[in-house]
Amino acid sequence: MPQTLLFALTVLAYLALAIWFWPGKPGCCRTDWLPRVLPIVPLALHLYLLQMGVFGGEGIRIGFSTSISAVAALTVLTYAGAAWRYHLGGVQGFVLAFAAAAVAIEAISPVPHTASHSSLPIFKLHLAMAFAAYALFTIAALHALLIALAEKHLHKAVPPAVVAGLPPLLTLEKLLFRMVQAGFFLLTLTLLSGALFSEEIFGHPAPFNHKTVFGLISWLIFAALLLGRRIYGWRGRTAIYWTLTGFISLMLAYVGVKFVVEVLLGR
Repeated sequence: MPQTLLFALTVLAYLALAIWFWPGKPGCCRTDWLPRVLPIVPLALHLYLLQMGVFGGEGIRIGFSTSISAVAALTVLTYAGAAWRYHLGGVQGFVLAFAAAAVAIEAISPVPHTASHSSLPIFKLHLAMAFAAYALFTIAALHALLIALAEKHLHKAVPPAVVAGLPPLLTLEKLLFRMVQAGFFLLTLTLLSGALFSEEIFGHPAPFNHKTVFGLISWLIFAALLLGRRIYGWRGRTAIYWTLTGFISLMLAYVGVKFVVEVLLGR
């Protein structure tokens, strides 16, 4: 089957499920096995296409499009697992729509260049942990936005369908902090493995560049958020602000720069 057709089928499958899961739609309130299994179908196609895009040539090809696609795939995978324990309601609609957009971007983007030193095991480990951390913080940022949306309409007699179909605020908040905790652990390992990789290749552990600076800034922000949660019980708008600030900083560390260089500047 031509790869273009596979991309199209994956995008359409994600979009169809996003509409079905959207708050207020039929799949939003179902708690049986079907909504837990359905996302696995487009996810399997997505992972196959991602494997071809990243590992289809010599070495590992990482660019803006494959980075966004990898984060989206891991985000869907995380939600697919979480759905067996939590009732996520219409949240999956947003996640699947994001995945559809990510696959579409990968489909229309040029093939990225092969990353330098991509054959080294430490680089592969660093890359895997980095993308897992990105995915977890993407979920945390999404939950922060949904909490802000829900709080805005909290006291309305008849909230909009997009809010009424969401899980309870406490569930969203609990998942937010669990994602931040797991993401912070992986981000710590990512920074450490990056230092080891840099030491092995360049002879010094922390090159002064945008990735190091924004990576450390995001680490400090999430560390402050977790400490504030533990010591002062931070939640609500405070948690939203710190989560989104840390997420933006993390995006600027790699994906944001890739977008500027590859998409806006065309390099």
